[in-house]
Amino acid sequence: MRSTSPERGSLPRLCFISYKHLSRFAMTVLDEFADRATIEVVNGSFEAALDAAHDRLRDGSADVFVSAGANATILRNALDAPVATIKLSGFDILVALLQARHISNRVGVVMYGECIPELDAVRELLNIEVAQYAYRTPDEARQCFERLVRDGYEVVVGSSIVMELAEQYGIQGRLAYSINAVRQGIEDAIELARVARLEAGRYDQLNGVLHNLQEAVLAVDRDNRVIAVNPPMEMLLGRVKARMIGQHLEDIEPALSLQATLASGMQERGSVFRFAQRDWIANRTPIREHGDTVGAAITLYDARNIQDADASLRSQQRRHPRNARNRFDNLIGASPAFERACATARRYARTDLTVLLSGESGVGKEQFAQAIHNESKRAAKPFVAINCAAFPEALLESELFGYDEGAFTGSRRGGKRGLFESAHTGTLFLDEIGDMPVSLQTRLLRVLQEREILRLGGAIPIPVDVRIIAATHQPLPQLIASRQFRQDLYYRINTLQLALPPLRERREDIALLATFLLRRSLDRLDSRLDAPALVARLLPRLQAHAWPGNIRELENICERMAVFFSQWEDLARIAFDELHHDCPELFGAASIMAPPQPELASPPSTAPRARVLEVLAECGGNRQQAAQRLGVSRATLWRWEKAATAQVS
Repeated sequence: MRSTSPERGSLPRLCFISYKHLSRFAMTVLDEFADRATIEVVNGSFEAALDAAHDRLRDGSADVFVSAGANATILRNALDAPVATIKLSGFDILVALLQARHISNRVGVVMYGECIPELDAVRELLNIEVAQYAYRTPDEARQCFERLVRDGYEVVVGSSIVMELAEQYGIQGRLAYSINAVRQGIEDAIELARVARLEAGRYDQLNGVLHNLQEAVLAVDRDNRVIAVNPPMEMLLGRVKARMIGQHLEDIEPALSLQATLASGMQERGSVFRFAQRDWIANRTPIREHGDTVGAAITLYDARNIQDADASLRSQQRRHPRNARNRFDNLIGASPAFERACATARRYARTDLTVLLSGESGVGKEQFAQAIHNESKRAAKPFVAINCAAFPEALLESELFGYDEGAFTGSRRGGKRGLFESAHTGTLFLDEIGDMPVSLQTRLLRVLQEREILRLGGAIPIPVDVRIIAATHQPLPQLIASRQFRQDLYYRINTLQLALPPLRERREDIALLATFLLRRSLDRLDSRLDAPALVARLLPRLQAHAWPGNIRELENICERMAVFFSQWEDLARIAFDELHHDCPELFGAASIMAPPQPELASPPSTAPRARVLEVLAECGGNRQQAAQRLGVSRATLWRWEKAATAQVS
């Protein structure tokens, strides 16, 4: 072992492995590199050289190996480390042959790998007889020498192992390598070490970044050897990083293969596969330098975590304020009744007073509420909407007012703010306010009077600045008479009142609405049919229908029509007569329906409650159809059905 510098840690570490003849020859120049590298010299060849190299890799004492001939080839093929080769030039062989000619004009040349055809021309030029032999194993090298001895050769030219065999067979040997070849080999080794250290620094930086990622990540170089693994990937594969670095990924886990990414240089995102009895989302990404693919990385996302995050995000989006989408310019209609409603709503938008929107189900009450908000001074603030008929009483209370931590079993840690707080400085739209339980009506009235809320389980009132827009399809005066709605709350929310016209009272708008809705539905189905032409063919039927479900019903029928029409690409080929199977409402006597009567909160006293069950039975249990026939919403139908069932039982 030879060290040429005391500062071992700061210099590249070279391991020079060769037979003793080349090692002794190289010693004459190693001192020239004392300030540039730490060089260890090891004598050995073939298996012994390989064992020595593996020992240095295990203890981390060498950055680069330097060798020549057979040793260099063996080390390059077997090691995951840089190997610099001392190259044999034609000039070096010529010099060695000139030296050998002084001993004999018959010279043997024994080389590793293959013979050198160009020596035939040199032989004639130097006027010597040359016998060439090549070997790949020590036994083959000995066979070459046996032939030389048998043929009477007294001198041989070759590598370090050839010099040693020449001594054993009593033949004089001349080393084929020159001092300049050794110098160049060491220069190459120092450069390889510099590049290797740069690469190692990059890999250390990469590993440092990956270490802090929760996703499982693994990266390979251009040869598909692992260069980086983070702890989640170690846990997933059940192997430590030290035993994976430098190994082919295919040998570690073929299911994670990056061969296709290395070959194509293309990114693959969002592929789903099953591994280790779990579902994963995989991203495979090429690593590029100066436009070339120099490696690739795979990132695994646990599908369960993605599903949980998606659910959490949806929940957050539901709880957090969202912007109102509709404006008056987006509302479709030109009829006098519609224009009158828009003019009134625009006038209301300029105030900050509470608005009560009334009208049948499906007339667009929330769209008007959004338009009022967007026309008001609160347009840049939150718009929060809630359907009071869609929640049980206990849940509706917590949604509206929020709760403090520990308010009830299962309450979220830290509590939760309610929709009043979420709508602070903005607008709160209370849809179906007629379905709000009486107990909550009392709390709502206090909020409207005091402009502050009290969370469930809380003791400190929280001031809120919220504009209220309420909506109902029910006749609130009748609910007041039956003690199902508080009179004082009614007068509080009925500051500004706007009754939205049903679709049957604005038939001039049916063509406009149907054209817009049908075109939108056809676009979703990638159909290029002419929506205005289709609507024109059906306009008499569309205008004849009573539209008990109003715009919502028209939207549903346009969706069905779009699915039906999308079978054809040519308007002239459409079989309009067959549409009655998909849209029976528009055909026959059923298309002319009497306007629904004002909806009541409970079944009328003139009709038995069992009538609700009869209508449901006639509609095959379809609650939407039953609600339309009775002229009520599905929420009210559900309450009627519950009351009728209780009476029958």
